[in-house]
Amino acid sequence: MEYRQLGRSGLRVSTITLGTMGFGGTGWASPVGHIDVEGARKQIGLARDAGVNMIDTADVYSSGMSEEIIGEALGGDRDELLIATKVRMPMGDGPNDAGLSRHHIIRGAEASLRRLRSDYIDLYQVHEWDGLTPLEETLQALNYLVQSGKVRYVGCSNYAAWQLMKALWIADREGLTPFVSNQLYYSLQARDIENEIVPVAVDQGIGILVWSPIAGGLLSGKYRRGVEAPAGSRHLTEWNEPPVYDEEKLYDTIEELVAIGAERGVSAAQVALAYTMGKPAVTSVIVGARTEDQLADNLAAAELSLSDDEVGRLDEVSAQPLPYPFWHQAKTGGGRLGPADLTLLGRHVPD
Repeated sequence: MEYRQLGRSGLRVSTITLGTMGFGGTGWASPVGHIDVEGARKQIGLARDAGVNMIDTADVYSSGMSEEIIGEALGGDRDELLIATKVRMPMGDGPNDAGLSRHHIIRGAEASLRRLRSDYIDLYQVHEWDGLTPLEETLQALNYLVQSGKVRYVGCSNYAAWQLMKALWIADREGLTPFVSNQLYYSLQARDIENEIVPVAVDQGIGILVWSPIAGGLLSGKYRRGVEAPAGSRHLTEWNEPPVYDEEKLYDTIEELVAIGAERGVSAAQVALAYTMGKPAVTSVIVGARTEDQLADNLAAAELSLSDDEVGRLDEVSAQPLPYPFWHQAKTGGGRLGPADLTLLGRHVPD
């Protein structure tokens, strides 16, 4: 297992993080699993044996049950693993039971700590943008939690490039604790973040944590053109995270994954994970599983390194058109492009 710096922090994180949305698996989280405490202990044990050193959860996963299961499953081993959790989503029906106000953030952190049976959170992430609460208020609340010792690092999730830059600017201006990470959807099925978010991460030293790197299972190899998926599998029409806009392109991508997997003697899922782990600014990919066999297969991706040719094949089949102004910059950059620019434009600029 490789360990990478989380952004500009001193924290080193395994390239695979254990995802726990399926711990509890109630309500809207039920499609991803129904893992109880004993099942969680087994998954955590498998992950630790493979070298994983971080668990990702959120207060909203099964209305807090995921955090509760983690707290019980870890017991006295809490200090052996990093715990990342999140705040922002609704945790009740009250007018202040959601969002990124000082009120909700501090109350949310204290509730998460109780459920996790811990006195600190390693990485506290704001789960989604809140366009109604001033960023100053949000960042001041997070800074208070860091200063009080309840939180060690802060990050964001699902932030657009401009939202992240505004947050970093305010933190710098006000002397507040800055975000060290942005947790994002990123996979061969949808490479949207490469346009602006990845360049910002490279330029500003932000670590990217990837959720759903095999697209909710779509890239596992189970879903093939003209082939019925195995019984019990989720189908394209049953899951809208991620949304599928081009089924034919998705199937073309899956066929390439399956082909490379067959050539290397590994699963399509491992190839998809290795591809994403190799992308600029990516610190860790978050992997959850409904079964121990699935988890063991996914964990093996940490030891898989793709060749330049294999990466090129996957880049080509999953490529998205360059939006403006990037196609123009690719044409007229004239040797004036920096490292952040080249994460997107490098393949489009003549040698």
